[in-house]
Amino acid sequence: MFTGIIEAVGDIAELQARAGDLRLRVRSGDLDLSDVQLGDSIATSGVCLTVVALCGDGYWADVSAETLAVSCVGGWKRGDRVNLEKALTPQTRLGGHIVSGHVDGIGTLVWRKSEARAERFRLRAPENLARYIAHKGSITVDGTSLTVNAVDGAEFELTIVPHTLQETIMDGYTAGTRVNLEVDLIARYLERLLLGEQAATPGTTEINREFLARHGFYPR
Repeated sequence: MFTGIIEAVGDIAELQARAGDLRLRVRSGDLDLSDVQLGDSIATSGVCLTVVALCGDGYWADVSAETLAVSCVGGWKRGDRVNLEKALTPQTRLGGHIVSGHVDGIGTLVWRKSEARAERFRLRAPENLARYIAHKGSITVDGTSLTVNAVDGAEFELTIVPHTLQETIMDGYTAGTRVNLEVDLIARYLERLLLGEQAATPGTTEINREFLARHGFYPR
């Protein structure tokens, strides 16, 4: 688990295709690896990766086919900058929100503009994730815990303060930049809980108008 508070910015040093998945080496920049052991987790631009080897300037990790399918990792190149955060401990301050490091999908930056000393970002999420994004709710963008300031369909807006721009890779975003999105963990579990006994029925994966109407929450 993570908090979404970025600890350092690193970069992709090497990528190796491995029979349908990927192994990569990350240069960890200023991230302190002195307490990191093999098998530990490091969120790499929001993707929870397991350290399989430590090297002098960073770590190696494997990326599964599932992660490649739902995240931006498959499009990474050598030199690409990444946000880094080590897994939280019982003593860690939860300054952001509870982040699993399990990316839900890829978002796209629609535009950015200055707003006083901050930057206003508008992003588009995949349509299947829109129902989990709420005004003043939490969302994780490339591993960064952020507050949603506005929602319009599948698009949402964020205000990025100067400190976040300085300490993450977000200052390099331009229109069209693709980002890893993780929606609020509570929203995903709440949807599943609302399915009740139907959650055990094959083919039942989401709450829709038909489900709500059948249970009296939506007019037929």
